Amino acid sequence: MYEHHTTVRVRYAETDPMNVVYYGNYAQYFEVGRVESFRSLGFSYKVIETLGIMLPVVELNIKYLRPARYDDLLTIKTQIKELPNDHRILFHQEIYNEEGKLLTIGMVKLYFMDEKLGKRAMMPSLMLEKLSTYFS
Repeated sequence: MYEHHTTVRVRYAETDPMNVVYYGNYAQYFEVGRVESFRSLGFSYKVIETLGIMLPVVELNIKYLRPARYDDLLTIKTQIKELPNDHRILFHQEIYNEEGKLLTIGMVKLYFMDEKLGKRAMMPSLMLEKLSTYFS
């Protein structure tokens, strides 16, 4: 299993009049977690796109447990529990506050897509090699 942690601080613009994070912003927090997890593997979305692969989100599930508030430092835990063996990659994500309380649980499914053909593709081999080291 691969796991990565990154942090973000809640900005004022991300909150509603009650200083609670607007629910739609959690998808962006999850994206930060995914992007930074790829970066820790030595890849970025930019590099993946130069290989002709796009990664559209095809499914997003979020369960809100507790609110995040303005100026909270959030930890985004991103896990890949299964090594992708086809065109799909599944991210399990959780968001915690500074006290370590679980705020949000999510799952995001993306497809590897060949940009030119507009069809599903396999994970780039270099990425698969790096990710494989976390699975035995």
